[in-house]
Amino acid sequence: MAALVTGLIPILRTAVDATTTYKCRSLWFGFLCIRVVILFLAELPFTKLDSDFTCNGSRDGICARACFNKHFHKPMMVAWNFMFVLVILSVLLMELFASHLRSLAQKRSSQVKVNVELEGQGQEEAQGVSKEDRDKTVIDLHKDRGTVGFYLLSITLRILVESWFIYVLLFWNLPALENGPYKCSTHICSEVLVCVVRAAPEKRMSIYALASISGMIIVCSALFCVYAIVHYLF
Repeated sequence: MAALVTGLIPILRTAVDATTTYKCRSLWFGFLCIRVVILFLAELPFTKLDSDFTCNGSRDGICARACFNKHFHKPMMVAWNFMFVLVILSVLLMELFASHLRSLAQKRSSQVKVNVELEGQGQEEAQGVSKEDRDKTVIDLHKDRGTVGFYLLSITLRILVESWFIYVLLFWNLPALENGPYKCSTHICSEVLVCVVRAAPEKRMSIYALASISGMIIVCSALFCVYAIVHYLF
């Protein structure tokens, strides 16, 4: 998780220093910051999950470990981190497209500058072109429906990833933290073990927190999709 936080710093610096911007760009990077903080805090109760899973009636640790693998047979923190990487990729998708549009605008403005110099229009016109180039750093979604469509695609991918994440939280991870104790029997041990997970309420609260943030992001993204369709396409 520390590696994810460290890797996010250059991305956030790019978001602040980038010369190209578009509608709600700060909002999406703000959600990334909130997401990584909540993810870091939510993983703290799960750092020692194997030692929090205890069983009685076992003479050695092999049966308890087998029960742990049987009970927590679906991934948790690895799946969470992978989902976060997918969310980052959905944001960077629009960033790459915005960078491409910026590059095209710079090429057009350079060609205009060359034409102005060849025609001998003077320094005043050249300064006007430079000002126009600076104004092109803000992407106008009213001018190109293709840009709006690509923007909506990146947001739709974000909604799908967050919906998948909520499904993993509520249907994979949360059932494994239901109130115990759990009776467990495996093929390598003849005895039936009774196992419990310590600090289960804190772990469930972490899952609820992650699901709440993802739900908020889905609602905001869906509302912006509706706004963008109505405002830019009609």
